[in-house]
This record gives sequence, C-alpha cells and structure tokens, in this order.
Amino acid sequence: MTLKGAILRHLKEYRSITSFEAFTEYGAIRLSAIIFELRKKHIITDEWVERTNRFGENVRFKKYLYVKEI
Repeated sequence: MTLKGAILRHLKEYRSITSFEAFTEYGAIRLSAIIFELRKKHIITDEWVERTNRFGENVRFKKYLYVKEI
C-alpha cells in the first residue's frame, strides 16, 4: 500500500488525522502534500486545533477531517 493509500484508509476509518499522527503511525513527513492530492477525489476539510505543549506554550496545528468521496 502506498503512503497516500494508508492516509486515506486512516481518514476513512478514524474520520480525522493530524501531522503528528501521520508521522508517528506512517512516517509521513508532508501530510499537507498528501491531503492536497487526496482532495482531487475526496472532500477533506480542516480545522485549527490549539493545545499547550510540554513547555506550557500554546501551539496550533491542523486537523484534517474526511467528509466523503466526490
């Protein structure tokens, strides 16, 4: 299975993915590039998530949400 296929399978099964999940689970470094390609055939939205890191600083990252196939 390709990396793009693995990310798509994850999105369909869990409905969302973050860059951290993509890296730790699949070794994907450029999730945004994979999402760009997947959006040609699937509706994938995104939202900003804000959390506090281990140093007590606020950080923001994108969470991609799978909607449906076009």
